[in-house]
Amino acid sequence: MLSEDAEADNKPELEIYADDVQCGHGATAGDLDEDLLFYLESARHPAREAEALLIQAFVGDAIEGIEHAGWREALIEAVGAWLKARG
Repeated sequence: MLSEDAEADNKPELEIYADDVQCGHGATAGDLDEDLLFYLESARHPAREAEALLIQAFVGDAIEGIEHAGWREALIEAVGAWLKARG
């Protein structure tokens, strides 16, 4: 959610059967941490580069959990290309 116009519609599903609870959906959304942006910018990273570093770190945490090396590498490359395209 990297723009002022962004919108997220989530439909969480929670099923409870006797002793068994299953969650069918999870999501997170929020602004980039202003303190981390300030730190990176004070370390001479331009604002767009600082944002890209934080986005890459956030997405990287999710990608690291993918066991298949080929998929993991493809996603890392796709994220890098997307970040470059944003400028």
